[in-house]
Amino acid sequence: MATTFPPLMILFLISSLSLLTINATSSPSHHQNPDSIVDEVNDSINNSSRRNLGYLSCGTGNPIDDCWRCDSNWASNRQRLADCAIGFGKNAIGGRNGQIYVVTDPGNDNPVNPVPGTLRHAVIQDVPLWIIFKRDMVIQLRQELVMNSFKTIDGRGVNVHIGNGPCITIHYATNIIIHGIHIHDCKQAGNGNIRNSPHHSGWWTQSDGDGISIFASQHVWVDHCSLSNCHDGLIDAIHGSTAITISNNYMTHHDKVMLLGHSDSYTQDKNMQVTIAFNHFGEGLVQRMPRCRHGYFHVVNNDYTHWEMYAIGGSANPTIYSQGNRFMAPNTRFDKEVTKHESAAESEWKNWNWRSEGDLMLNGAYFRESGRGSASTYARASSLSGRPSTLVAGMTRAAGALICRKGSHC
Repeated sequence: MATTFPPLMILFLISSLSLLTINATSSPSHHQNPDSIVDEVNDSINNSSRRNLGYLSCGTGNPIDDCWRCDSNWASNRQRLADCAIGFGKNAIGGRNGQIYVVTDPGNDNPVNPVPGTLRHAVIQDVPLWIIFKRDMVIQLRQELVMNSFKTIDGRGVNVHIGNGPCITIHYATNIIIHGIHIHDCKQAGNGNIRNSPHHSGWWTQSDGDGISIFASQHVWVDHCSLSNCHDGLIDAIHGSTAITISNNYMTHHDKVMLLGHSDSYTQDKNMQVTIAFNHFGEGLVQRMPRCRHGYFHVVNNDYTHWEMYAIGGSANPTIYSQGNRFMAPNTRFDKEVTKHESAAESEWKNWNWRSEGDLMLNGAYFRESGRGSASTYARASSLSGRPSTLVAGMTRAAGALICRKGSHC
């Protein structure tokens, strides 16, 4: 049940909140000179008024947040989060019903023989696990973090950064939840052995340097993460991956943000279904929010405050349903088109099924629709009921990794 605050109480809470935020700056673990990483990211993300107002998010109309954030006992009932997914990835249960695994060691990453207590040791296990962290930490990986199925990485209650090295790979896996993590400055790696289960390790070629790479995987949910400045994409899903929800994330300072679909010739991606909901696409983004191929993509109730080239694009005849988003066109562009039909002449892309419904277009932004939008095809790209675009600011105000404290609303 949502809590209603009287106006004077709201003013008091906002004033108190500013003090709490200043006093709550976490001390990261002393590994790989984390100050330069944590301070910079926190200054730009967590300390802005947009992030701080998230403390008061309760009954906002964001169905994910309203499912769990109003519960002050969230830390004692962490696995309830698995019941809150929406969209095409709504059946991703992660490590629900598995044991809690507490990561205690941020710095001893061994890709071949993972050390107990490290994040890598947790994610390769064959059993379902709900992975949490003992304290604030910066994790700099030596190779990609290759995840096994039925895992949840849950960063609530602490300040966890994965960065300045290779980052997360979901490879032939199912039922993965990644929540509440800062992922940034991800780099290429590979050409070495990596263990992906207690019983198997193998040779991996060079990675792309994505923040989160989803490869031939299903039932994946990425929620409330803060992502920025990676070598390739922030989140990429390719090679037949499907049943994915990307929600409540805050993305900044990156060129090619999100690739969904391997290539125009890779037709196995025709069954890809991805929901992109309640995200804030923020400062310093250039393109691919997302860039789609072949499949079905529901882009709903996101806030686009920055883009340089385009916001939503694609090739190879994807079905794109843009619903209830807010698009603020940049002042730096003469052409303020939201969309980009790639790798095809107009005679071809005019038949692609791209639709805008209830989107709020600001500062000259416009969405170029195409196709006839047949009912059966259009329905396959609709994964949840969108809310009016006028509510987007409230629904996305707390996008990104949250500052949660045990015993109080997150």
